[in-house]
Amino acid sequence: MATGWAKEGAVQEQIDSTVADAVDIARRQLEGRGESLTHCEECGEPIPEKRRELIQGVRYCVACQAAVDAEREHSQGFNRRGSKDSQLR
Repeated sequence: MATGWAKEGAVQEQIDSTVADAVDIARRQLEGRGESLTHCEECGEPIPEKRRELIQGVRYCVACQAAVDAEREHSQGFNRRGSKDSQLR
């Protein structure tokens, strides 16, 4: 495939690197979870027993976990390749 200035296989390298980064982030989030908390680390509300049973090492109630996940999603990752539109501006 003709890729202009990029070396052969560069796109696949970008994909592999992005996947490897995501796997590393997920592994770091799972490490050292330990025992589940009975009360939310953020707001102090009780964490339901069923949630503590199902999710090993849970630290947040559902509402706080949703906020943490939204923040992570917002601050995580970047477009390594960039779009043509962003390069033309």
